[in-house]
Amino acid sequence: MRYVLRTANALLVLAALLALGAAWWLLGRTAPKVSGQAPAPVAGEIAIVRDAIGLPHITAGSVEDAVFAQGYVTAQDRMWQMDMLRRLAAGELSEVVGPSTLESDTLARKMRLRAIAEQQARSLPPAEQALLAAYARGVNHYIEQQEGRWGPEFVLLGSRPRLWTLADSLLCGLQMDRTLTDSWETDLLKARMIAAGDPAKVRRLFPVRTGGEIIPGSNAWVLSGSRTASGQPVLAGDPHLPFSVPSPWHLVHLKAPELNVIGATLPGIPFVLIGHNEHVAWSITSLQFDTMDLYGEKIDLRTGRYSYKGEIFEAGRETELIAVKGARRAEVLSLITRHGPIFTAQNGDHYSLRWAAADPAPYSFPLLQLARTRNWEQFRTALASYQGPGINLIFAARDGDIGHQVAGRLPKRIGFLGDLPLEGHGGQYEWEGFIPFDELPSFHNPRSGQLISANHNPFREDTAFTVSGFFAPPDRQRQISARLRTRPDGWMPEEMLWIQTDVYSAFSHFLARTALSALATREPEDSWTAEVRTILDGWNGQMHKALAAPLLADLLYRQIRRRLAESAAGDAGADYKFETAPSAVEALLRERPPGWFEDWDQMVVDALGDAVAEADRRFGGRPARWQWGRLNQVTLAHPLMSRVPLAGSLFNVGPLELSGSPTTVKQVTRSLGPSMRFVADLSDWDNSLINLPTGNSGHFISGHYKDQWDEYVAGKAFKLEFEKVAAKSELRLSPAK
Repeated sequence: MRYVLRTANALLVLAALLALGAAWWLLGRTAPKVSGQAPAPVAGEIAIVRDAIGLPHITAGSVEDAVFAQGYVTAQDRMWQMDMLRRLAAGELSEVVGPSTLESDTLARKMRLRAIAEQQARSLPPAEQALLAAYARGVNHYIEQQEGRWGPEFVLLGSRPRLWTLADSLLCGLQMDRTLTDSWETDLLKARMIAAGDPAKVRRLFPVRTGGEIIPGSNAWVLSGSRTASGQPVLAGDPHLPFSVPSPWHLVHLKAPELNVIGATLPGIPFVLIGHNEHVAWSITSLQFDTMDLYGEKIDLRTGRYSYKGEIFEAGRETELIAVKGARRAEVLSLITRHGPIFTAQNGDHYSLRWAAADPAPYSFPLLQLARTRNWEQFRTALASYQGPGINLIFAARDGDIGHQVAGRLPKRIGFLGDLPLEGHGGQYEWEGFIPFDELPSFHNPRSGQLISANHNPFREDTAFTVSGFFAPPDRQRQISARLRTRPDGWMPEEMLWIQTDVYSAFSHFLARTALSALATREPEDSWTAEVRTILDGWNGQMHKALAAPLLADLLYRQIRRRLAESAAGDAGADYKFETAPSAVEALLRERPPGWFEDWDQMVVDALGDAVAEADRRFGGRPARWQWGRLNQVTLAHPLMSRVPLAGSLFNVGPLELSGSPTTVKQVTRSLGPSMRFVADLSDWDNSLINLPTGNSGHFISGHYKDQWDEYVAGKAFKLEFEKVAAKSELRLSPAK
């Protein structure tokens, strides 16, 4: 019997080893070639040098060859991510995943992202079409060269990447646009709450000019040379996006005649979105201006006829079939009015969605112009033709200039906000085109020697047009400014990382003080009161993962938010999680207007009691042991490889307990956080810093899959090599004979 068991165990071990060996062979054979020489359809020889963090430094004899090589190396590192990103945007995931993504695909089809991207591609100036075509050729060269060896994800799904097109790159940009501006469902939520409750109260919960909660946010700031140790500007940026494996950013360096730019871009998009060249540096934050409006339409879905200004029009009809793996194709019928595609709400009302990105005006892709910028004037000239989602750009130049410029295609509304569904048939709520570039906020060389963007509202109160959006409260901006004011000058580039990792929450600190004040006036005799009072009373507002006070403050916020929403809209307030909620909660707690609660202090004490009960239910033990990190933790899971039996966890990063919160400079939640940390030293480009949460490659055995994680967790970064590159590998692409 023992012999049989030993034999069985040996066979199991052998089978496991064989399975691991097969998996390693599969991973190994799909690894990209990063050294040696290879033929390619290019005009001249291209050198691709990779440094210690796997960042490809491309040197080419022409801009087109450089962009070709960028497409090639991005596909080497991120082909599966690129393929899934364009499928997500185009509504084509179900073709390789199955019915589970059909709802996502249907929404993408109705929003017509593929049609918008194709229209944009057709309207591009010829020179920009040529550059996007060169990038696509580079991607396709990799696809064809690697035939059948694109990566284990394609093997597991039984799929292959289609050839890349110009429209695919624009699709990747549109998906980010949608991520940053998707606000129409919030309009419906607000409308439901107003219909069910007190309109005045509901509007207090949706402040227009402030906000900021669990949404993609970012920080960027710049100090002039008068504030730094070197006498040259220092610029810092840390965009906040949903955590993902691989990273949402790909790092690259492009060098060609009249081009020398390094930084980060989204996989699928050529050039760089955040970075520097030889003369200037820049970073980006989301503007969060409202670029979507819903219009209630009087429409007959059977005929497609709808009313507008007393006349009857017929909506356009589009029928598409969605391929579904393992199931029948699904049909999607879309009706398109003058405002956009029709959606039917839960209550049966029909709304059309107008989105600035869907405007049929000629499109421009000015990233080459941006990459060649030498000064503030050229920087603004490049941005004047930018037509993507609203963004803030923080700028610094070696000539000493610093600046902040708002850019993007922003609807010009006069006399209405667009934060609720609008009447579509009367014609009185139409956009008056888009806001001219010269009317967008622009700031240049302020006396303070610093400029900061943290998703707050940069528009003046007396702006001629209506400013509508979901802007963040000024808390992060104020905290960054406060940290920078601790020293009037002498700042070093590496010290910017201290600020990027700051975890003080003015909002949560305010909640703790509010709770202590309420406890002092109401003095409940519950068993938890004394210990909770001690925890909160000794807290300094730092959202540190090892502390109990941040956990109590967060649970208290959720309880107060729910009570406010129910007071305003009854049961309809259960879904209230709007971006502006922290600002609304703080304003109401400070003002305490009548009609909400009989006793505001008692409401706070009751909310704190429920927060304590929830913490006890979820974590047990004494309050002093309720550490924030137990609630605020993240695992970066590969969307596909994490599901591989036995070995799936190897492809994940984490779990990690996090310090910080949605209202700290280091903005983190269980789903999003700093997606990159970037610091540009304009006195010495090679002293600039960069860090991704994971790594620059999506290939597990590349050595760069998660090689930046430890530094990310520690709040450190790597040198962004620019003029002096320490080569770890070199691949040369030569013209095919």
